[in-house]
Amino acid sequence: MSGTRRVSSDTHSLSVEMAASSSSPDEPSRSVFLGVDVGTGSARAGLFDEEGKLLGSSSSSIQIWKDGACVEQSSTDIWLAVCAAVKAACSKAEVAPTEVKGMGFAATCSLVAVDSDSSPVSVSWSGDSRRNVIVWMDHRAVEQAERINSSKSPVLEYCGGAVSPEMEPPKLLWVKENLQESWSMVFRWMDLSDWLSYRATGDDTRSLCTTVCKWTYLGHAHMQHVNDKESRDMEACGWDDDFWEEIGLGDLIEGHHAKIGRSVAFPGHPLGSGLTPTAAKELGLVPGIPVGTSLIDAHAGGVGVIESVPPSEAEEHDMEAICNRMVLVCGTSTCHMAVSRSKLFIPGVWGPFWSAMVPEYWLTEGGQSATGALLDHIIENHAASARLANQAATQKISLFELLNKMLETMIVELNLSFIAALTEDVHVLPDFHGNRSPIADPKAKGVIYGLTLDTSDKQLALLYLATVQGIAYGTRHIVEHCNAHGHKINTLLACGGLSKNPIFMQEHADIIGMC
Repeated sequence: MSGTRRVSSDTHSLSVEMAASSSSPDEPSRSVFLGVDVGTGSARAGLFDEEGKLLGSSSSSIQIWKDGACVEQSSTDIWLAVCAAVKAACSKAEVAPTEVKGMGFAATCSLVAVDSDSSPVSVSWSGDSRRNVIVWMDHRAVEQAERINSSKSPVLEYCGGAVSPEMEPPKLLWVKENLQESWSMVFRWMDLSDWLSYRATGDDTRSLCTTVCKWTYLGHAHMQHVNDKESRDMEACGWDDDFWEEIGLGDLIEGHHAKIGRSVAFPGHPLGSGLTPTAAKELGLVPGIPVGTSLIDAHAGGVGVIESVPPSEAEEHDMEAICNRMVLVCGTSTCHMAVSRSKLFIPGVWGPFWSAMVPEYWLTEGGQSATGALLDHIIENHAASARLANQAATQKISLFELLNKMLETMIVELNLSFIAALTEDVHVLPDFHGNRSPIADPKAKGVIYGLTLDTSDKQLALLYLATVQGIAYGTRHIVEHCNAHGHKINTLLACGGLSKNPIFMQEHADIIGMC
């Protein structure tokens, strides 16, 4: 398996479309492009040159509130983190504001609520107005998702046959049914990456990526507008009004879908007049810098990685080569991204989504709702966790690196020929946060088999390894299911934090049998 860090390809490909006007003689000749990625726990900013080389990056943590199935954040806090990350990245890379020629955002598919003044509206039982973001992993709307799925609406065919509680319609319905005052106050419901673009430019145009993948927008309604450079100005044409009426959210149709997206653009199209003076001041940049329509973070990773493999001689002139690849975007969760020229309807797997990642290709999106989050959960709730964390800190390495070293030592001590033999008696079913794909059951539960009274460091290492293996078998299930329904995936690529973990990558390669 090829483990590829998410680098500049995604940001660069968007930024080229956002080419700024020619520089004046007094301006620096260097052109730099800024990518902002907001994940579950932090906002990251990266600066790239015209060749896609990373010049500098920085990150800033963001706050998160967890209460049972409810997981919330603050858009105000997220924007402050973005500003801090951008300023720090520019400082580290020694990039002047005038050198930045274009920028774009990618973020988790969390749901943001703002009023007519663009102020936050609470989506929390607490009533705290700061908490105006329902995080992607939030599962409060399981019952609403079940009711929506019982409608048997034709739009459900384009999300694997059923919406997930991680998508936006169930969350919207939950707010309407449980927080009526907030519901009446909200003027815009936005995916986080769209909100970031709006906050930067004042342009409420939504992304084809976010609306298709998380809102049931039918992107193929745009097919006739592929070559229309002004398609971002057209009124959204992919909403199914009957669907919104059937599920009890007909009021979102009002004003030509103004609250959920009146205008939808292909990712990368420049928004408004670029960066507003207010946003430019907050970010430490120059007003008017082109800002591209956003992508969901996993999809940005997919764009950046799916063509990162040098083509073989047989593939050199084969435009379909990327259809044999699947990108694993491995972070708090893992998204499994594959594309095809024709639409493939795969039960339990999201999609087919037209042009949601690669233009004019249909996207199939599998996923595991908890991977990095599951490893953290397993480790942090073990008796040996604090002791090993201190050891790792003393050695100035990560806890994962320490556990990997322990496993390598155990192989030698036990005279084993391969690492998987260590977990002969320990097995993990990783559905601790439900099963996103291909079973598509948010109520699924995880299992740990082989527990004893042992609370030693070595037992934690084995439990960690078994969890990695369980996650890898989950990916194998997704790959085999997709191939059984029309895909021909034979190559896996990876990006995101977990792709830096050699044991995580090796176990995926061994278990799935691909590289």
